[in-house]
Amino acid sequence: MTKGLRWRVLVLQVGLSGILAFVAGFAFWASSFSHNMVRDQLAAQQIYFPQAGSKALDAAVYPDLQQYAGQQVVSGEQAKAYADGFIGRHLQGVAGGQTYSQVSAAALANPSDQKLAGQVQTLFRGETLRGLLLNAYGWWQVGQYAFYSAIGLVIAAAVVFGALLLELAIWYRAVRRERATARAPLVGEARLTPA
Repeated sequence: MTKGLRWRVLVLQVGLSGILAFVAGFAFWASSFSHNMVRDQLAAQQIYFPQAGSKALDAAVYPDLQQYAGQQVVSGEQAKAYADGFIGRHLQGVAGGQTYSQVSAAALANPSDQKLAGQVQTLFRGETLRGLLLNAYGWWQVGQYAFYSAIGLVIAAAVVFGALLLELAIWYRAVRRERATARAPLVGEARLTPA
């Protein structure tokens, strides 16, 4: 490898290591920001799973939610469990499994039906809260993906930096070999010794 080409490779490796390290740092920051934002916003809402053994969290109806019993919703996984497992199941029982749009259309066709109007309000509020919690779950997942990407970028930066160190070691050995060869006498050349 020529000296010029070797310098280009070294500069490229230094630059690539720096870029990968910077992007990894940014991805770690993005992950932390996303998780902290979701945690702070959920904590402010003061949403709690019902206590274990309570009628609201019957183990026969909610076996998958027992692990969260009594906990405050502060993570993406908890938000998804509360949205789908708790609110979603309650909403299924409001109007016989009909959606908000179906019940709303029926209520518009029959504005004097107070039962339908109440179901519309319940479904609207429940689906809104469910949607907000699932949005928090989605951003929590984005934070998770950013974290895993950051780990991959750190590994890539370490590999490129390791290749840089290897290239420097090879170059150093080549330079030492050249200097040693330049100092050594040629084969068959007599050394002059002072008399």
